[in-house]
Amino acid sequence: MGVPAARIVFDENDRAAVADAVSEMLATGALTLGPWTERFEQSFATEHGASHAVAVASGTAALEIILRTVDVRGRDVVIPAVTFYATAGAVLHAGGRPVFADVDPATLALSPATLAAALTPDTAAVVLVHIGGLITPEVDALRALCDARGVPLIEDAAHAHGSSYLGRAAGTFGLAGAFSFYPTKVTTSGEGGMILTESAELRDDARIHRDQGKGSFATNHHVRLGASWRMSEPNAAIGTVHLRRLKEFVETRRRVAQRYDAALAALAAQGGLSPVTEPAGCRGNYYKYVALLPAGVDRAAFKRAVAEEYQVRLSGEVYDLPLHLQPVLAPYRRTELPVAEDVCARQICLPVHSDMTEDETDLVIEAVTAVHRRLAG
Repeated sequence: MGVPAARIVFDENDRAAVADAVSEMLATGALTLGPWTERFEQSFATEHGASHAVAVASGTAALEIILRTVDVRGRDVVIPAVTFYATAGAVLHAGGRPVFADVDPATLALSPATLAAALTPDTAAVVLVHIGGLITPEVDALRALCDARGVPLIEDAAHAHGSSYLGRAAGTFGLAGAFSFYPTKVTTSGEGGMILTESAELRDDARIHRDQGKGSFATNHHVRLGASWRMSEPNAAIGTVHLRRLKEFVETRRRVAQRYDAALAALAAQGGLSPVTEPAGCRGNYYKYVALLPAGVDRAAFKRAVAEEYQVRLSGEVYDLPLHLQPVLAPYRRTELPVAEDVCARQICLPVHSDMTEDETDLVIEAVTAVHRRLAG
């Protein structure tokens, strides 16, 4: 049977709805910044309890646009070392300097202590990343620390569609949140991103930035150093259709995660494979199910064994190399970050799909348990 690392779920009704939308837009010729973009923005904002949403070309573009609106040029931006390259790339392309912070091993996110250690007199912004769709219970304390320093807290919520903490949705804890709709995300538009914010001023500025910095769609008068960051109408239609299934997808993924939690509890109790568990008050979407191998276990051998012996493919780590050790970011490395280096060296991600069956879940549990017991003793 086997279990793939990722599976993108569009059922027959989804495909028919997207096909009808594409047929409509091809007939009208409205292929960018049209009614489907507006529908997607409104639906996504409503789903997350936000006032404003701006659809853009990618999650990276969403983050860069937010950073441009707060003007980080020539200044420091604190980001966790455990995140995707795009978090740092957005800072650099917006003209800022990334300052890498260590993380809390329980959440893989910034903590007040690691943030305080990374703040500088020239900090312009702080980016909090919700790894795997889990929101740290210290999010309000992080916001308070930022407010005390007079710097905005920005959320990189690329993993966190539909995630919440104490009933409040990802993307609504700071000045703005940036989401990604890359194909593997819990809901996708094929390619694309979204900005959520309560600030009408930031919303308006983001709309200008995404359309080559033009003051209005109908003119070529450029008032910002923008770029081609528009979301196409076909992408917006795909995203709107897929978003309708977000709650269903999250429920399925949470059921899979609960079965993984129960199955791995014995291994964790014996000092073995330990899941990164959901914090109290958090309701994650389980975009990723992250677990840490015991020190000394060969991760490559572990992944190879579950693939070859059980046809189970583990999904990509989050992440196997922290940002401060990425070659392209070497000029910005300032210090060792021991927690980030440790968790990145030991983490694996068990496959979680939005239509995952019990049989598939059981096969993953069987594979991971058997291989772990053999390799870890």
